[in-house]
Amino acid sequence: MEQTRTQSIEVGDTALAVEHRPGPGPLVVFLHAGVVDRRCWGAALPEGVATLTYDRRGFGDTPLRGHDFTHLDDLFRVLDEVATGPVVLVGNSMGGALALDAALEAPERVAGLLLLASAASGAPEPEDDDLEPRTVELDAAIDAALEAGDVDRAAELDAELWLDGPLAAPGRVGGAARELFLDMDRTVLRHRAFEHGEGEVEAWSRLGELDLPVVLATGELDAGFLRARTAQLLERIPGAVRVELPGSAHLPSLDHPEAVAGLVRDLVLRVAPQR
Repeated sequence: MEQTRTQSIEVGDTALAVEHRPGPGPLVVFLHAGVVDRRCWGAALPEGVATLTYDRRGFGDTPLRGHDFTHLDDLFRVLDEVATGPVVLVGNSMGGALALDAALEAPERVAGLLLLASAASGAPEPEDDDLEPRTVELDAAIDAALEAGDVDRAAELDAELWLDGPLAAPGRVGGAARELFLDMDRTVLRHRAFEHGEGEVEAWSRLGELDLPVVLATGELDAGFLRARTAQLLERIPGAVRVELPGSAHLPSLDHPEAVAGLVRDLVLRVAPQR
């Protein structure tokens, strides 16, 4: 297995921070959630697999420059530069929505999808019954902290909602994983990176077009509306399978990285014969 290479890929007027580890089989491209950056995948990258992680614009080490861009176009630019054939996309939350958009817009470029607590472009708003009081409370507190300009407090509340999970005790995940989350999220919040780069794909109404292996993973401690969305995705995507992640919330690469690595290996083995 070759060493990981850190590089920059120019897109428009900025450069995406990329880490690429060449290897056998299909390249696995990891797409981070909207509260973290590429570092969230560090402990979840399986050995013996070709991997690529990168920071989208405004996340991590990639500057937020330009207004007329989409994350989907940037992803295709990364694939143009690095991929030699169809790739496996692993997406968490907003990264999952990006993976779905890519598979629908360029199916010949995507061999399989692993979607962790995935969003989906064009999805309906959550039902009130799926919103726990703690989720609503934390969401309001995060908005108030941002309105007051208190990024540190907003990041701490984000950690309770997304890392610990609203169904778990605050501080459930500690140590290096929590410190890493807070460091990543503070950068995201300062740049308001999650507000930029949305494309025009309406994946929700097109999910029936997908014709590739799709694995949907959800943490048992994640917010109810996100678990409900995963159930809806399972109904709408032909042949999709669902995996429950015990003891995990919205960011399994941080609280259960070994489980994510195992799911990646299994999916690579499924799609490799198709290449």
